[in-house]
Amino acid sequence: MKAIVYTEYGLPEVLQFKEVEKPIPKEDEVLVEVHAASVNYIDWQILTGESLFLRLTTGGLLKPKHNILGDDIAGRVEAVGRHVKQFQPGDEVFGIINCGAFAQYRCVAEDKLGRKPANTSFEEAAAVPTAALTALQGLRDKGQIQPGHKVLINGASGGVGTFAVQIAKSFGAEVTGVCSTGKLDMVRSIGADRVIDYTEEDFTNSGQRYDLILAVGGNRSIFDYRRALSPEGIYVCAGGSLAQYLQGAFLGPLMSLMGRKKLGSMLANPNQKDWTVLKELLETGEVLPIIDRCYPLSEVAEALRYYGEGHARGKVVISL
Repeated sequence: MKAIVYTEYGLPEVLQFKEVEKPIPKEDEVLVEVHAASVNYIDWQILTGESLFLRLTTGGLLKPKHNILGDDIAGRVEAVGRHVKQFQPGDEVFGIINCGAFAQYRCVAEDKLGRKPANTSFEEAAAVPTAALTALQGLRDKGQIQPGHKVLINGASGGVGTFAVQIAKSFGAEVTGVCSTGKLDMVRSIGADRVIDYTEEDFTNSGQRYDLILAVGGNRSIFDYRRALSPEGIYVCAGGSLAQYLQGAFLGPLMSLMGRKKLGSMLANPNQKDWTVLKELLETGEVLPIIDRCYPLSEVAEALRYYGEGHARGKVVISL
């Protein structure tokens, strides 16, 4: 099978389009023929090796442990192990696989997959898993979103942000999206009640207070975010710079002890229940994937290069 392989950290030039051995599913795995995949921020971070934290946590301190990037897939089940109960050959699926999506086939544990929404293409479905799951769990579980809440999404034009704006609206919240000048109209078009151009306005000093802030972009201090919260507001960091994320993870719980404001970071937790929730949101039309560009498998390097420039609106997708 064809795959995009790398054996050293670096810029997209280290990626190679190669023939590799087709995987064979274990007893509890599903073999998926990948029809589409999508690019996430972590792909860029792992590729470049710029984060020592990620090198340590992914087990590849000096060189990559996994030689094929990509976490999000959508495709069709080709074969199943004998212990698999939820899927059978021919089923259309999507999910998070933790490396290996930029290839024609991938073996996946069945609990990492959900059934693809019937009204979406494979490319649209591949845009969903990590970004939409992060948005859903950040708003609903960590952020305790309620109808009427004033919600701010910092990084509203990116992959997680575009889903977060729509999901927050589906909960009946009043949504403010923060992004750059050229993306204001797009964020407004997906349902944001108000948009803020961060190059023109500092939302942390405007005097406006929010019941929930979801940070999926930027590099603001946790103290800035705390200032913009209502007296019982919640701040959730689900992306942005590593420094911003670590502040939420380590300083957030300590700061939460001093008053009624709650601050912290989160990582998405794939599960069957939430795949069903996202499937329903997509099938009802309450949430639509926003795809900036679509590249063939052979051009993954170019897709990552474009993504790394930071100009993408919504998701960058790989079509197989």
